[in-house]
Amino acid sequence: MKKVKATEQKTVDISAPNMRTIETTITGTSPYISNKFSNRIKQGMIEDQSKGGEAKRTKKTAKDFDKLWKEAVHYSKAGWAGIPATSFRQGMISACRLINFKMTLAKMSIFIEPDGFDAEDGTPLVKISKGTFKKQVAAVRAKDGTLLLTARGYLDPGWQANVRITYDADQFREESVANLLLRVGKQVGIGAGRPDSKTSSGIGAGMFLPQMAKQNRGRK
Repeated sequence: MKKVKATEQKTVDISAPNMRTIETTITGTSPYISNKFSNRIKQGMIEDQSKGGEAKRTKKTAKDFDKLWKEAVHYSKAGWAGIPATSFRQGMISACRLINFKMTLAKMSIFIEPDGFDAEDGTPLVKISKGTFKKQVAAVRAKDGTLLLTARGYLDPGWQANVRITYDADQFREESVANLLLRVGKQVGIGAGRPDSKTSSGIGAGMFLPQMAKQNRGRK
């Protein structure tokens, strides 16, 4: 009879997440353009698609541009206007391509703390602390090449927001997080018309400069 060796057991030491939070005020160096998908239009699509084969095409109705641009802005349950927190997180993850850092690791290492949530769809929001939205009517091109007019919320340069970033300090140093956000503000942008738009090269909108301020320490 051959002796069977006992299987060696190995243990792995897993440290607790070393999460830290830094806070910064950002100031827009170019316009910010909000392009929220209208909840009213979404509900209309749900009603049409829920009818299945019974749904019929209806004639196009006249566009109410004043209503459209207001619906394109995110408003919290408390009534203030905000920017989707995901705009900053996605921008920072995208900026990792510029420094050859793995985007898959960044997805698990960078988070934006919301100030509130959209009153209609629950989108996490960062509060706009300075700036008042106004109407912008702009031409956009549909997938079939058709040129259309749409109305969106528009903030003049100089708009401000306070952004709180929670990050894994085992992956990033504080200075690196600050520089990553700076790259978003200088190279990636947020909102409609940003340089890093998935559908175009943008119009230079959504650019900003951050000024790092407070930091909350994680474990030492």
